[in-house]
Amino acid sequence: MIASIFQYNSSWNIILLIIMGCSILGFTIFIERLLLLRKSERDTNAFIISVRKAIKEGNIVDAIYVCETTGGTIANIVKSGLAKHNRPKEQIESAMEISGLVEIAHLEKNAKILSIIANIAPLIGLLGTVLGFIQAFTEMRLSGLVDISATRIGEAMEYALVTTAAGLVVAIPAIIAYNYIVSRIEGFVLEIQTASAEIIDLLLHRDED
Repeated sequence: MIASIFQYNSSWNIILLIIMGCSILGFTIFIERLLLLRKSERDTNAFIISVRKAIKEGNIVDAIYVCETTGGTIANIVKSGLAKHNRPKEQIESAMEISGLVEIAHLEKNAKILSIIANIAPLIGLLGTVLGFIQAFTEMRLSGLVDISATRIGEAMEYALVTTAAGLVVAIPAIIAYNYIVSRIEGFVLEIQTASAEIIDLLLHRDED
């Protein structure tokens, strides 16, 4: 029986340890995504100016070198377009679009885990609540109405409330962190689209300057 397996002392530790593990995992992923986004969000304006100068001078090799030395998401996408500089517009766009999908997928790689933690942490806390009430009613049944231990019942009820609170304490920051990361990625995608459109325009009209 589940109630007998998750006795008060052991279930308290197990449920809270799981919730704590979710908290540590969520915090780690949030920091890791922030660092990745910061690394990817290079100074786009300075990068585009350098690439624009090289393209207008007809030096595609230098433009590719700028991408390689700059690094990051936008530089990788632009580089894929520069590699197709002598191809039709459709092929340049296709190359940059495919590269963009790969880079964006890389940015979103672990963000979904934050959403999962936000959804599962309250459920784990609720499980602890249910186990706490089971323990409380078990104490009542075994002790009888006359000899009910207020201390034991209080401990079980406290356990039920603490696990619920712990689940919410983990879930709320996880929701905020997930939405923050998603908003940063969405803003970055817009920046990528703007930079990509400018590079394509430069490649198509570089001979006119």
